Amino acid sequence: MNKVLLFFLVCFLATNAFAQTSEGTAVKVWTLKECVDYALANNLDVQRSQYNVESAEINHLQSKMAMFPSLNGSISTGYNWGRSINPVTNEFTTQEIRSLSPNANSSVTLFNGLRIQNTIRQNARDHEASEQDLLKTKNDVALNVINLYINVIFNKELLENAKSQLSSSQEQLERTKKQVAAGALPLSNELNLDAQVATNELNVINNENSLNFSLLRLKQALQLPASTAMDVEVPDVSVEDLVIDQSSQQIFEIAKQTMPEIRSAELKVRSSYYAAKAARGNLYPRLSLSGSINSNYSSANDIARLIPDGGSEIQVVQIGYWDSNGTPMPVYRNNVIPTGSMSDGYGYRDQLSDNIFRSVGLTLTIPIFNGLQARAGVRRAVIAERVAEISAKQVHQTLRQNVETAFTDAVAASKSYNSSLRQVQAREEAYRITKQRFDIGAANYVEYRVAENDLFQGRSDLARAKYNFIFRKKLLDFYQGKPLGF
Repeated sequence: MNKVLLFFLVCFLATNAFAQTSEGTAVKVWTLKECVDYALANNLDVQRSQYNVESAEINHLQSKMAMFPSLNGSISTGYNWGRSINPVTNEFTTQEIRSLSPNANSSVTLFNGLRIQNTIRQNARDHEASEQDLLKTKNDVALNVINLYINVIFNKELLENAKSQLSSSQEQLERTKKQVAAGALPLSNELNLDAQVATNELNVINNENSLNFSLLRLKQALQLPASTAMDVEVPDVSVEDLVIDQSSQQIFEIAKQTMPEIRSAELKVRSSYYAAKAARGNLYPRLSLSGSINSNYSSANDIARLIPDGGSEIQVVQIGYWDSNGTPMPVYRNNVIPTGSMSDGYGYRDQLSDNIFRSVGLTLTIPIFNGLQARAGVRRAVIAERVAEISAKQVHQTLRQNVETAFTDAVAASKSYNSSLRQVQAREEAYRITKQRFDIGAANYVEYRVAENDLFQGRSDLARAKYNFIFRKKLLDFYQGKPLGF
């Protein structure tokens, strides 16, 4: 009686909670496609892989930009006082000086052992590999969601099976009560059926808990709070249409062409190959071209100056004496002085224009000895290439083993389903006959209970075999690049 009261209390609370949910917000019924799309949009591993793709794209773009000349500019200004050097005339002065020096320089690598070109090829493969890794992450998320989705459907079917068993037991209990009251059956039959009803009620509660837990795991995979009202759509799947018509080797050959992890591993091998070639570029001389342009301004030169007009005048200047029989005689020299007008001052624009300095040069750097850094880098790159090749082989082997395992599991699940199907058909007929005999008193309660339990256990086994086969067949379809859905 305690179990019966507990069952009705749970049913009341569940019904009340469902009514409140219905009155507040309607429970959304999710399809498999909606679950997968939502998981892909919110999964953190997928988002991390997307950022890895963006980072690889940036690295690829940066390596291509290394082919172009660099260009940098700078400007410096200062204020000096006391004894200092005029930055324009390089003469000592004691006046206060304000200075300004703009500069621009550029350089481009003409040859460095094809390091830049091989780095571009390396980063291009890394970018493509990151895109394949993103697809692999999405596939893993989708497979996990499909597995959890099928598990929810499986638990829903088990719950319906438990409810059907409970309903059958309750109907039989009511019928037996009438027969016991009429004296046609002993009281022990009624008591045994009452205990069976309580047991079936507990089975319903347990299956409800299993369903709720499977829904919780699905919500967690979708990054949804546990309080989210959620239900899933039960697709109409015909197991008879799920035929395994290919061998594991045929599926593996298709999987090698469709699985992103295979493509990613191959791209990483190519990336390591170009990384080794780029490392060898450090063993070759490096030739670079550089150029610069700069100017300066000094307030010490910002004074009035003569602006020539093209003319000139002769000015006689005494430069010394010479001895003419004991009489000093002056010596003169004619200086040619340009004529013109005086300017207001030697300002920023004029000084910066007049003081422009340009330079261009070639630099050849020859590596002779650098602590074996270049050769050690080459050896590390070659080792990384060998490791990438081993990793690619391991990915191929893992995929082959996964396909073979999935194929074996699918074949076994198919056999289990067919066997369970025949078992349920036989147990349904046995239960029908036993029930008829029990109703007329020709069979005892133990025979009836065994037949009933066998039937509903068979139905549970059939549901388990059915959805296990569905998932295994979908996994084979996944390896062949077919859409994941019902």
